[in-house]
Amino acid sequence: MARSLVSLRCATPADAPTLAELWAEVLRRTDQVERIADLVTVIERAATTDGQRLVVAEYDGEIAGAVHLHVATMTPINLEPIVFAVSPHVFPRFRRHGVGTALIDAAVSYAEERGIGHVATGAAAGSRDANRFMARLSLGPQAVLRVAATPAVRGRLTAQRPAGQRPGNRSGRQLTQVLAARRSLRRSQTPPSVGSH
Repeated sequence: MARSLVSLRCATPADAPTLAELWAEVLRRTDQVERIADLVTVIERAATTDGQRLVVAEYDGEIAGAVHLHVATMTPINLEPIVFAVSPHVFPRFRRHGVGTALIDAAVSYAEERGIGHVATGAAAGSRDANRFMARLSLGPQAVLRVAATPAVRGRLTAQRPAGQRPGNRSGRQLTQVLAARRSLRRSQTPPSVGSH
């Protein structure tokens, strides 16, 4: 029986530059120095916080992939405990060598250690290979996470309002004031109802 060339260990701060390369597309948009500093913080937090673990997969002694494991609840309103396998990534040259399977196995083992009945992960919507891989491991879609820049959403919300209700629309404010004045005038001119004397 051939021995596996994949081994798992907890990340150390020295791994931060390689992890910044691995996770380049999912880290915040900033310069490389700040990305590495962010990852040192994440690695140190995972090492000292109960309910977190950052696992590095090595293939024949070289970093091949990683995943961040995080214990939380299913959602803020569904308190079922769950292990989130956040950003399980494998460098392209190490794909199809069992590295991704080892990372998900680490998540399942972590859930079993803690007596947690569910594991969740995500894959980019456009990554057919990643989504097929997750489906083969029985990880089905639960929700679709949609993300946009705050100004973009504000712009769309504003555009969908009727013209008179849009912020900064002077005529809309004037119309609201005119209608309020008319209601007030009508109330003041209405005779009191019978039996109110």
